[in-house]
Amino acid sequence: MVSAVTAPTRILLIKLRHHGDVLLSTPVVRALKSHYPNAEIDVLVYRETAPMLSRHPDISQLHCLARDLHGWQKLRHLVGLYRRLARRRYDWILHLSDQWNGALLTRLLNPSEAVGFDYPKRRNKHWQRCFTRLADIAPSNSLHAVEQNLRAVEALGLVVDQQDKRCCMAVSQEDRDQVRLQLASLGVHGAYIVVHPPARWFFKCWEDERFAEIIQALADDGWPVIVTGGTSAQEQQLVGNIMNLIDSPRVHSLAGALTLNTLAALIDDARLFIGVDSVPMHMAAALQTDTVALFGPSKLNEWHPWMNRSIVINAADFGPMIDPDDVRTDTGQRYLTAIPTGAVLQATLHMLLPDEEAARRG
Repeated sequence: MVSAVTAPTRILLIKLRHHGDVLLSTPVVRALKSHYPNAEIDVLVYRETAPMLSRHPDISQLHCLARDLHGWQKLRHLVGLYRRLARRRYDWILHLSDQWNGALLTRLLNPSEAVGFDYPKRRNKHWQRCFTRLADIAPSNSLHAVEQNLRAVEALGLVVDQQDKRCCMAVSQEDRDQVRLQLASLGVHGAYIVVHPPARWFFKCWEDERFAEIIQALADDGWPVIVTGGTSAQEQQLVGNIMNLIDSPRVHSLAGALTLNTLAALIDDARLFIGVDSVPMHMAAALQTDTVALFGPSKLNEWHPWMNRSIVINAADFGPMIDPDDVRTDTGQRYLTAIPTGAVLQATLHMLLPDEEAARRG
């Protein structure tokens, strides 16, 4: 592997993917900043995912690509974005996903070092001409997404320290203050647990009745529980169904009442996070909040909670499971059905033990 010849003064990362993918690319920022502390590091993401990085202390400029524009508006937006990026005169560009728009933009910006990935579906001369180096792609479900992203750094001849492999979900004091006011209005002043039952794709969800059982048991044990969810009608209905099954003044819903940044603040101060394979689960891991994560037909080795204290409960351990590559994302079927309530409750109670007691019990 050949090292990059000249140290960069300005670097652009391109990550045009979903919210969780963007969060799991933050170790690339940290690794580059560790090697080149004086370099300016910019990131280009889809506009809707920008909150994942908006508080990041190591990012100089955050550029956004809008996907909801059409016709002349879209053209003006793209031309304006290119001009802003071109004015930055990047020494290095790392394109961390497989979109052609990111590859073509990299070629147009003409950095001295351009790193892409050697995707099997992109093995052609047009893709290769957009980059000076191509990083290897690990076999499916063999490497965590964080480590796959970091292969782009390693392709430049850089060694990534273990401490730089942590994800970063930064929280502002303003976010914290807003959440504490919301909690105070609910009468929550001490330790609490966050439960996030929904996911963007319905097949990753557990049964409403079983989540309600867990939440009710925690509330009966004296824990305030904050149930969260997004603003979509599907997530609102799912959380509403769960809340209707619970009878406790200690349980409160903030579903639809939080931004991504205030949700991060809520999770950061929580004693425990319980949820399915979703963006908030990755946020909890990045924030080093203890986590109980429920998984179904996801590639566990790629998407499990990263570098935090966690217990993963995999539906495949309790019954047959469809191959992740065979799942239709628009299905209404929930594939976590095999997970028993008892397993989740046992994991939850273990995570709530003091650290020394949990270590003793194993």
